[in-house]
Amino acid sequence: MLKWEQTLMGTLGMELVKQTETSVEISMAISERNVQPFGFLHGGASVALAETAASIGSAGIINLEEEICFGAEINANHIKSVREGSVTAIATLQHKGRSLHVWTIEVKNDKGELVCLSRCTMAVTKKRV
Repeated sequence: MLKWEQTLMGTLGMELVKQTETSVEISMAISERNVQPFGFLHGGASVALAETAASIGSAGIINLEEEICFGAEINANHIKSVREGSVTAIATLQHKGRSLHVWTIEVKNDKGELVCLSRCTMAVTKKRV
């Protein structure tokens, strides 16, 4: 089982909504924990949400007893600002290789409007003893 509460995900208020083998949906309420000084959702919080969705997705399709996954690359285009409500990241698996997974992540506001568009590459490696 993956730890959650005492991590960045718990600190920022992320919650897993839905997970399949090819998609992950997580949400995050906008609060004082994840906004920038002007009161808008911090771009870094959007990127953290996107990478978390990809990480959960990859962790769900590897053998966690023998393998581990890490974010290898992420990019993000911040399209729309948001000040209240919540945002939801929907990660969709684009490529599943032995050592790399590629995810496309759409972060949307409560109205379903695109806030951030991201792509994340996850590296999959054998656990070291």
